[in-house]
Amino acid sequence: MKVSIVIPIYNEEGNIKLLYEKMKNVMDIKDYDYEIIFVDDGSQDKSLDILKEIQEKDEKVIVISLRKNYGQTSAFAAGFDYSTGDVIITMDGDLQNDPEDIPKLIELSKSYDIVSGWRKDRKDPFLSRRFPSMVANWIISKVTGVKLHDYGCSLKAYKSDVLKNINLYGEMHRFIPAVASQYGVKITEVETKHHPRKFGKSKYGISRTFKVILDLIMIKFFQSFFSKPLRAFGPIGLISFFAGIFISLKLTFEKFYYHKDIGGRPLLILGVMLIIIGLQMLAMGILGEYLVRIYYETQKKPIYYIKEVYTSKGKIN
Repeated sequence: MKVSIVIPIYNEEGNIKLLYEKMKNVMDIKDYDYEIIFVDDGSQDKSLDILKEIQEKDEKVIVISLRKNYGQTSAFAAGFDYSTGDVIITMDGDLQNDPEDIPKLIELSKSYDIVSGWRKDRKDPFLSRRFPSMVANWIISKVTGVKLHDYGCSLKAYKSDVLKNINLYGEMHRFIPAVASQYGVKITEVETKHHPRKFGKSKYGISRTFKVILDLIMIKFFQSFFSKPLRAFGPIGLISFFAGIFISLKLTFEKFYYHKDIGGRPLLILGVMLIIIGLQMLAMGILGEYLVRIYYETQKKPIYYIKEVYTSKGKIN
């Protein structure tokens, strides 16, 4: 089993050499067949120069240099594209994740498709980092139905075939377990070490929370309605449409039976708006259905995912 370790790097010149040495020591002692993929995400310090020096001395190291700072998700995606391992390990480049936890994740990956790290004893400020993270993890678990204590922990192990079905955008790298759950993967969580940052500055801020919320909405939609968008927009459209029809019929009855003036009543405008909104929502659902069919048929994508096939000749993966 070959292991690929993917590490995004952005302005981590003080951490790279120590991280590499610790990781190489762990992987060589266990005698793994491995590769280390560093993805320089447009660093503005000496990170790329240090990575090039390491790569020149170690053929197991691959360095990918991105043209600018695209963000952690894009850096992970680039690393996944170049990885050749059966198991792909992801981790941060700030030395807060501990390379000594990697063998534990690799061992568990023999039985699970995704192994997620859990920074139970997290060494970050409580109010600015840990508390918002606890709230976010609870919300994500409730919305997606995939219960993990620490979605934000970058230290994870993935079977390579799991990542083949997933395209990453926005801040979606933290949602890979939730996205992959729709393919029926087996997910587990394991406690990992966490160290305080010694060199460099954290790249995370409270502004990332809003990006995560927007991505969470998208993930929930993909989980529940990606192949059936009419079921998302249809109920809302029907409720709005029939509510508007009811209001309009009520006003029409009052106009002709009680001879009331309804021309200046806000309720008339509301009824018309609800009918229009209902029709628009239904139209969006129908258009979505067309787009889903175009997506699957033009790219010849299946609407199912096979884990294994058993025949008279044995099991076919």
